[in-house]
Amino acid sequence: MNDLVQLSRRPRDGDGEGSVQFHQAASTVIEGTKVFAIYGKGGIGKSTTSSNLSVAFSKLGKRVLQIGCDPKHDSTFTLTKRLQPTVIDVLESVNFHAEELRAEDFVVEGYNGVLCVEAGGPPAGTGCGGYVVGQTVKLLKEHHLLEDTDVVIFDVLGDVVCGGFAAPLQHAQRALVVTANDFDSIFAMNRIIAAIEAKAKNYAVRLGGVIANRSAGTDEIDRFNDRAGLTRLAHFPDLDVIRRSRLKKATLFEMDASPEVELAQREYLQLAARLWAGTEPLATRSMKDRDIFEFLGFE
Repeated sequence: MNDLVQLSRRPRDGDGEGSVQFHQAASTVIEGTKVFAIYGKGGIGKSTTSSNLSVAFSKLGKRVLQIGCDPKHDSTFTLTKRLQPTVIDVLESVNFHAEELRAEDFVVEGYNGVLCVEAGGPPAGTGCGGYVVGQTVKLLKEHHLLEDTDVVIFDVLGDVVCGGFAAPLQHAQRALVVTANDFDSIFAMNRIIAAIEAKAKNYAVRLGGVIANRSAGTDEIDRFNDRAGLTRLAHFPDLDVIRRSRLKKATLFEMDASPEVELAQREYLQLAARLWAGTEPLATRSMKDRDIFEFLGFE
């Protein structure tokens, strides 16, 4: 087995009792930059959040790299205006001889200078998503693309928290959860929090907070946050301009000025500034499935 991937059954005090987890080699650790991993229920708007947050960081003068971690490879299309080939695609094109790749083969500069990478994933039902993440980081380091980067954002597939797709948590200092003010989103958030708590036993990652998305109100999110020890960092209502920006293959920062656009832009800029300044690690308390089910019994 190569130095990048190690799948092992962890001891009882590791990433959960008896769990099988992906573990990165020390050579793939990202140093000297702020690294965020964004999680949430499938379809909750993680890619929209990630892309607009990337642009917000760039508007603050930061050098940003966004890594999409989904086989659909659609994380960065609003930044680059098209679907980019994945790291797995380009590796396959050179018969997995990574030394033959150039940086421009798998890194594309998007809107306002945001660098974009689509890690992709193995074919359905095969391989390990963690390998793909690790290989992507290894390539970025070999091409010295992380040395001049201030912020790295991992946009992670759905609410899958298996060993493979939890791999970005091994690189990040802060994990952020995107959620709506509804049962399914908060239930998924609780499961994600449990996964982050497990990873925090062996890695530096900690919960940074919650981003409320596609919700007029945040009362149930806030109620859960109080119970679980979380903090809401930002709130994005269900704005039609966000839907239209996706149809235009554009970020909110490229849309024509309007009160809605300016509201969303301002919230993203404030979020980026808050994250850059640093968030305190949260001592979270995830709930058992039965308990969260009862807790979310909305009246």
